[in-house]
Amino acid sequence: MTEETNKNGPDAAATEAEATAATEGQTANEGEAAAAQDIDPVEALKAENADLRDRFLRLAAEMDNLRRRTDREVKDAKSYAVTSFARDMLSVSDNLRRAIETLPDDARAAADATVTALIEGVEMTERGMLSTLERHGVRKIDAEGQKFDPNFHQAMFEVPNPNVPNNTVVQVVQAGYAIGERVLRPAMVGVAKGGPKAEAAAEDAAKA
Repeated sequence: MTEETNKNGPDAAATEAEATAATEGQTANEGEAAAAQDIDPVEALKAENADLRDRFLRLAAEMDNLRRRTDREVKDAKSYAVTSFARDMLSVSDNLRRAIETLPDDARAAADATVTALIEGVEMTERGMLSTLERHGVRKIDAEGQKFDPNFHQAMFEVPNPNVPNNTVVQVVQAGYAIGERVLRPAMVGVAKGGPKAEAAAEDAAKA
């Protein structure tokens, strides 16, 4: 009675479960081994080679993008390093121009040699300063006669003028400057009002 109870009790069930699990595990291992034997080594190497090649191409592309971005940042740093300095120098140039313009033409014509030499010296200083800035990439914005562009011009007032297309720059109050592709200082301008639209004027000119 005791032997039959042990054979049919919980211990027997546990032993049977362990045996079943061991059998299934052995079967799975045998299946994996068989599947591994079915894989062609050449095909496996080809797949690994394709994966490595894909990784290499991705890494090369990332390195190329990094190089281009670095080159662009270095170029921008060189081009725009003098931005703040150039803006300050333009203020000095403006003061020199104001000093020159405060002297009326008749007073300048009647000035003695000393005053004339002083005025010419101030003018030479202004020209030299602007020439130096130009060598460092600072260029004057050509505004007069151009269509008003808020990216380069700052409108100060409107001038009634039916003879030129509307929104044409007819007067420059203060010259504007750019450095590289960036606006260093917009040109302060007066724009025409009351004339034909620029598109209509262009069509009329083409027909003529």
